[in-house]
Amino acid sequence: MSFLVDVQELKTGLVIFRRADVKHRNWYCRIKVPKEDRYKTISLKTSDINEARDKAFDHDADIRFRVKHDVPIFEKSFAEVATEYAEFQKGVATSGQITMNRWKIVDSYIRLHLVPYMGNIQITLVGEDKWKSYPLWRKQNNAEKKKSRGAKRLRDGIAAPQEPSNSTPASAAKDGTIRQEMMTFRAIMNFAADKQYIRERQVPKGKLLSDKARREEFTPQEYRHLHTFARRWIKDAKHDGSAWYRNMAYNFMLVMTNTGMRTMEAGNLRWRDIDLRSDKQGRQFVCINVRGKGKFRELVAAHNVASYLERIKVISKATKPDDFVFTTRAGKPASSLYGSLIESLLTESGLLYSSSGSRRSTYCFRHTYATFRLTEGVDVYFLAKQMGTSVKMIEDYYGHITPAKNAERILQGIPGWEPIADGPGEPPASVNAGGAKSKPAKPRTKK
Repeated sequence: MSFLVDVQELKTGLVIFRRADVKHRNWYCRIKVPKEDRYKTISLKTSDINEARDKAFDHDADIRFRVKHDVPIFEKSFAEVATEYAEFQKGVATSGQITMNRWKIVDSYIRLHLVPYMGNIQITLVGEDKWKSYPLWRKQNNAEKKKSRGAKRLRDGIAAPQEPSNSTPASAAKDGTIRQEMMTFRAIMNFAADKQYIRERQVPKGKLLSDKARREEFTPQEYRHLHTFARRWIKDAKHDGSAWYRNMAYNFMLVMTNTGMRTMEAGNLRWRDIDLRSDKQGRQFVCINVRGKGKFRELVAAHNVASYLERIKVISKATKPDDFVFTTRAGKPASSLYGSLIESLLTESGLLYSSSGSRRSTYCFRHTYATFRLTEGVDVYFLAKQMGTSVKMIEDYYGHITPAKNAERILQGIPGWEPIADGPGEPPASVNAGGAKSKPAKPRTKK
């Protein structure tokens, strides 16, 4: 390199030099990384030759220590690591382990909020203080919200937003949104630790912001209304293509609310993963093998789910064992899982927002499943296994299922709360996930 002057080799793989392309006379050192064809250049910040030599040997020893103990040598900025993580997640989405829509959300968290917050700070300098300070910064700094003029229809029948016409200041971020962004923040730091850009102890361990406003599930009355409205919504479709997609979205909704599976698991579901079985008493149920987040698990569903899946198969062009269950009209995997159609259905039915003001999405069907099951008194342990999550998560997210809803189970055995039997031939009263078809229970009689 022509700009290197006064080059002195202190030992093999270690040289000091000055630069001809700068005005100062300070020394630099260039160190070969052991066992690699790479070099690290460091400014010694001194013009004294003797001090420069001492500092060069110190840096050489530090490099060798880092190599020996697997400590990162080349430091990256948070923005560089975050971008690398986003690209990695895009590959994960392409392979089908997460939905492409999920990747887009994570990517937006990084581009719009996390990178502007962290700037070009070195990843090795990111500590617990930056983690704890994020919620306050986020509430004070919002990216502009883009407004669109309308929507255009894609070939698979799913609507997509057009180019924005202008921008307006966004409202203050909700705790639930900040919580998701902090989860991405932590995931980036874990990714950096895996890549050995930082040490494991640098990954923030603090608590996530509480999301107390999360109440996206439907009440039984709301769900019955949605169920009834959806059937009329299908009939009101203006052409066959629209009716087909509305029908698929409707049955997708029923399957999701009656199984509690994740959207990613639904996107990966194939016909070979579904099996109809019977228990010891001859009662039929559906066994479904689902995969998501790199894990496989088995869940069960009532027999009515089999009828929803059969309705899908009747109208689908993809019905071979290896074909995906949820597809476009052309038989291709539905990457969006009818997201815009579900939004349209919720909007037209007046249920896009919950009573607490939380905006609902496709994931609200999973929340509804969990809420209905807990209301029926299903054991938290078994529900956690069914939904592929932890007991703690169930308790944290669904703590609003109050004891009053399960009074008869909690007070069982206490005088005055003897077991009550259902009337002859009458099934136990319940909040069915297919609630629109449920009928009021007949009066019960004591044993």
